[in-house]
Amino acid sequence: MLRHLIPSTLTDQSADERPAHPVRPPRHRRRTCWQSNRPQIARRGAAVTEFAIIAPLFFLLIIGFLEFGRAMMVQQVLINASRVGARHASTTSATMTEVETAVTDYAEGVAVPGVDVTVLPDPATADPGTTITVTTSVPFSDVSWMPSPWFLGDKTLTATSEMRKEGFE
Repeated sequence: MLRHLIPSTLTDQSADERPAHPVRPPRHRRRTCWQSNRPQIARRGAAVTEFAIIAPLFFLLIIGFLEFGRAMMVQQVLINASRVGARHASTTSATMTEVETAVTDYAEGVAVPGVDVTVLPDPATADPGTTITVTTSVPFSDVSWMPSPWFLGDKTLTATSEMRKEGFE
């Protein structure tokens, strides 16, 4: 019934003609136990050596990514904080203290403490139509996530925004 599924070479041989055990390769082609592990041990040593060479470069690259990424994030926060300050300073009832508070609150709200704020001229005494400039800055060493920044440790990040004072002349 299932005879058509069995290859003809097996069905044509009688039980006496078939080998009693599977054919093994000659002894000189077989590996002994101690020979089979040698290539793996040698490769393991090569992998350790390659890792020792590449690991410092890899970790330096990762630290650089972290440091430059944090610098770009803080720079964007400073840009937005200076815009918030300039917008607040351009209103008719703005004072220097209110502008500095608005900028500091914005920066601290996104985890960038210690921002220095400069507002020129004083918004309380500025005439309508006068350009008011708000500058924000922070040393990178104060906001870095690294204990001692390597690449940007001595840099100061700065952003400036300008807007005209509202009102009628």
